[in-house]
Amino acid sequence: MRRLSRRAAAATAVLITSALSLTGCGAPGEAGGSDSASGKVEGQVTFQTWNLKTHFKKYFDGVIADFEKKYPDAQVKWVDQPAEGYPEKLSADAAGGTLPDVVNVSPDLAYPLAKAGLALNLEKAAGKYRGEYLEAAWQSHGMPGLQGVYAFPWYLNTGPMFYNKDLFRKAGLDPDKPPTTYDQLFRDAVAMAQKSGRKIAMLASTPSIEDFGRYGVRLMNAQGTAFTFNEPRGVDLLQHYKELYAAGALDSQALTAQAESAGRKFEQQSVAMNPGSALDLGNFKKDAPSLYKNIGITDAVNNTGKANMYVQGLMVNAQSKVKPAAVTFAHFVTDRQNQMAFAKQVTIFPSTKGSLDDPYFTEEDGTDATRVRVASAKSLKTAVNYTPVLLSDQMKTVLRNAVAKAVQGKQSPKAALDDAVAECTRLLKTG
Repeated sequence: MRRLSRRAAAATAVLITSALSLTGCGAPGEAGGSDSASGKVEGQVTFQTWNLKTHFKKYFDGVIADFEKKYPDAQVKWVDQPAEGYPEKLSADAAGGTLPDVVNVSPDLAYPLAKAGLALNLEKAAGKYRGEYLEAAWQSHGMPGLQGVYAFPWYLNTGPMFYNKDLFRKAGLDPDKPPTTYDQLFRDAVAMAQKSGRKIAMLASTPSIEDFGRYGVRLMNAQGTAFTFNEPRGVDLLQHYKELYAAGALDSQALTAQAESAGRKFEQQSVAMNPGSALDLGNFKKDAPSLYKNIGITDAVNNTGKANMYVQGLMVNAQSKVKPAAVTFAHFVTDRQNQMAFAKQVTIFPSTKGSLDDPYFTEEDGTDATRVRVASAKSLKTAVNYTPVLLSDQMKTVLRNAVAKAVQGKQSPKAALDDAVAECTRLLKTG
């Protein structure tokens, strides 16, 4: 399945413009009437997912059949869109007034719809269900500058970190105590570089916006009108990465490396830590058995005590003509039973309270899949979505370029982040 946060900045900007231009669209909750979803569960609900039909048709057919049996006056028409062009499809639907009743969205795609008044405020319409979900998952579809929550939380994911216990041992580090905070990571990384004569780096990538969040940096102001990752703590993080790079503790290709090349470095055992999945473990077992026998699994380091959460949701169209049925169906798909059943078909995690305590997520059976599943489920109980919903691909590039300049010493960390914040905020205001 796709990574759970997919960004298409240009299309999302078009969506905002198109949606706001619709006749009758205004503040959240105003479009199509009130936020009320009370009434009889009846009529045809159009349900749109995002690249799921090919592999999960049987599952969704079953969920729909169960819903229609429970609510015989309601019917569900399922439409699945390909991953390619999905934001553009939402934009066209918003502009044409043909947005489905229930729509699969990530928080970044929900934002322009909520801002345009096309996403139903579920705090008002379905607040009674809030206690069924992990609090951070429920809040993940809250939007900067808007009151409320604009999608039911659906499935979650997170990224555990792999580390090489043998490289830790050789560097004089405890292989059973990988770094859990950034201060410990920085100390261990320098020690490893020194001990190996700069041949082994701890990391193979520079910090992304998620790292700034995990470091404890405030990324945006409360109103969602300006970025703030250039605050002193953000400068401090970037200064540390500059020092890691100079010490050989950050791989020399980190400034240009993609995730795939970082993975190869880890497999070649020239890098000691790297994010991964159960699929990677299987590849290590086959292609790098000496690495596989020394693999450790831990959470990505953080200073907040909370891992990063990737989340998908189900948004209800505020203009839906079958609002009671749409809200009831979106809740039905995301309830504990149906989320649990989905999680047993694919490597995702439920957003419902108590689900992650199920033995399926707490007990290992010796397989690679369960090793990663148990580690990920544990961290998701308290995870949060660090990536601001307003951060576009273009803004991510701005930040990545600023980080590269600072790490190489071409610009001071403060100046680099000041410039990045100014440019990202400009892009935010110009749409």
